[in-house]
Amino acid sequence: MSLAEQAAVLALVKASARDWHRTANLIAECGSAERIIDGETGLVSRDQQDVVDEIRARLEPGDVERARQLIDRVTAGGVRLVTVLDVAYPVNLQMIYNRPPFIWVRGHLDPRDLKAVAVVGTRQASKEGRENAAALASGLAEAGVCVVSGLARGIDTAAHTATLDAGGRTVAVICTGILSPTYPTENADLARRIVSGGGAVVSQFWPEAPPRRTNFPLRNVVMSGLAAGTIVVEASATSGAKMQARIALEHGKRLFLPERLLEDQEWAQRYANRPGVTVVRALDDVLEAVVKAHHALRERHPDTPRPEGVQARSVASGRRQVLHPDRRDAFAVRRQP
Repeated sequence: MSLAEQAAVLALVKASARDWHRTANLIAECGSAERIIDGETGLVSRDQQDVVDEIRARLEPGDVERARQLIDRVTAGGVRLVTVLDVAYPVNLQMIYNRPPFIWVRGHLDPRDLKAVAVVGTRQASKEGRENAAALASGLAEAGVCVVSGLARGIDTAAHTATLDAGGRTVAVICTGILSPTYPTENADLARRIVSGGGAVVSQFWPEAPPRRTNFPLRNVVMSGLAAGTIVVEASATSGAKMQARIALEHGKRLFLPERLLEDQEWAQRYANRPGVTVVRALDDVLEAVVKAHHALRERHPDTPRPEGVQARSVASGRRQVLHPDRRDAFAVRRQP
């Protein structure tokens, strides 16, 4: 996708008064952000045309040029912008109804991440919870599955670290801008290790966005969207990980709940009988469901890459691992200290 189209996407998002995912869907349907800005939207519905007119009315002179300058400055530091119009926009993310209009990526996106699994849980994790997260993540890594998590304390940190220790690939979806200081600060080295290890750090926010409370649910949407399914290792009824369980089912993704979580949490017991939920007794329960989900995806989308290695490695192992934003400064980029 051209720089001009990418800049037009950012300009439209800045001018958007509604949820960003509505703007993303409008841009994708029109096939060009530049055409929207020029008023050449073609055959759109009356409701869609009302949204187009509203966004165009909020555009300010120079917005597109400021967006172009923002892209130049951010990407000069080794970050990549991927918009909903780009071929590199992840397929899993493309298929959810509330996809973000753009993501900033530090590191590498891989088409094989279609078989990724999100491993999430509470920041106040128990020792057993961290150990279970590490066991799941390392097992997924050994099976060639990318592990997605949120770079938070507790379960997320254990999942990312165990994946890297096992030589696997992991993607961190963060709750801040891609140029903001790492949150939490103690995971700065972990974020660098993820990128240097062939993974990626991903943000859907403006580059300098701080960790606002409203960012966390949006981060859960992208974590679920990037993955084929979500494992909630340990989470209370008020945890953001429980929210991601709901979001995963809304997205039509597989939700994995370990047996121990069902023993501890009533919300997990209620979720266990819902369609799309797998109770996890061993790692193979996850791997088998991921392979089935990937095959179903390939039936709907024949160009989807094959899930190389997942099923073969699972069977060959001969074991079952039993488990116990502000628009005003949207285009501003401040130099990092």
